[in-house]
Amino acid sequence: MRDARYGNPGSGAGGSAPGLGLSHEEILRYSRHLILPEVGTAGQRRLKAARVVLVGAGGLGSPASLYLGAAGVGTVALVDFDAVDETNLQRQIIHGTSMVGKSKLVSAELRLKDLNPHVRVETFDERLTSENALQVLRGFDVVVDGSDNFPTRYLVNDACVLLGIPYVYGSIFRFAGQASVFAAEGAPCYRCLFRDPPPPGLIPSCAEAGVLGVLPGVIGSIQALEAIKLIIRQGDTLIGRLLLFDALKLEFRELTLRKDPDCPVCGDDPTVRELIDYEAFCGAGAEPAREGAEVTAEQLAQEREENPDLVLVDVREPQEWEICHIQDSVLIPLGQLPDRLGELDGHGDLVTICHYGVRSMRALEILGAAGFSKVRSLRGGIASWAENVDSSVPRY
Repeated sequence: MRDARYGNPGSGAGGSAPGLGLSHEEILRYSRHLILPEVGTAGQRRLKAARVVLVGAGGLGSPASLYLGAAGVGTVALVDFDAVDETNLQRQIIHGTSMVGKSKLVSAELRLKDLNPHVRVETFDERLTSENALQVLRGFDVVVDGSDNFPTRYLVNDACVLLGIPYVYGSIFRFAGQASVFAAEGAPCYRCLFRDPPPPGLIPSCAEAGVLGVLPGVIGSIQALEAIKLIIRQGDTLIGRLLLFDALKLEFRELTLRKDPDCPVCGDDPTVRELIDYEAFCGAGAEPAREGAEVTAEQLAQEREENPDLVLVDVREPQEWEICHIQDSVLIPLGQLPDRLGELDGHGDLVTICHYGVRSMRALEILGAAGFSKVRSLRGGIASWAENVDSSVPRY
């Protein structure tokens, strides 16, 4: 009988790996594991036999992959398609300054092989999609999700349910984090907790809202811990539990989760039996910008010279304004905009500005609903302005 605390982490991790010994060098390296009764040689052999795949080599994937590699997980795989950017280095600790501009997979693989040459590193230089997810994730014992968007989370969940692989979930936002283990045998899945995705644009990304650099270190380490516990079959895992972490209060809370019999993926009568279009499911890009709703940075620079009545409305937060802003723009944070519409009365041509263009589109909708007829959003936000018009404006 399987122990419900661990689900079914796969045949490689679940067996005692007969004949798979440890070299003298490995015994020395993992000696602090081997003297733990809960790990011992049997547990270390399970780790060596295990195959773990991480979706994302960023904030969560960095600490998770480092600790899994250091622990001696036999195969650590990474799925990513991005390059290292300077803004990553505040939290994505697997990457260094010398790797800026290079592939995150190249950077992570070099670091992991230096950390532990006994670990095999596999890389998938591609975006995880409905077309490739089952092929990429099949054959792994545990999936650790370090993604930062809802379409990928639903995709990973559904793929793990269909493949029967435990899904170690983690998410971060500003000073708060969550972790759990979904899709294990008999356990609830991500959709049991979040049946429907939030409306598009409701929850800003880390690039828009910010994130404390150490926070993904905490949550990613918890994800690595849960993966190791699933593999060595020790302790109480987060199956059926959602762990909530508040970094400012240094407070952990826990919610009990139950399997939803009406869940469309793992319920008694599932309706989702194959992977779907998760971008469409989450509404990503469902509402394309109307024609003329956006202006490029280059166009805006030219218009400012020709139209002195043009008003730039910066809807970022004051702390962002202090980092950088376009000269003569007006600061009205998005949350204050509905109550400060009167400050814009009499201005016939408005351009809204934010960091990357997400909040400014929401501001455009608010202003349009309030009767402002000529409003556009700066495409790409002040980041685009700094890149294409005024290099003296700092990027952040």
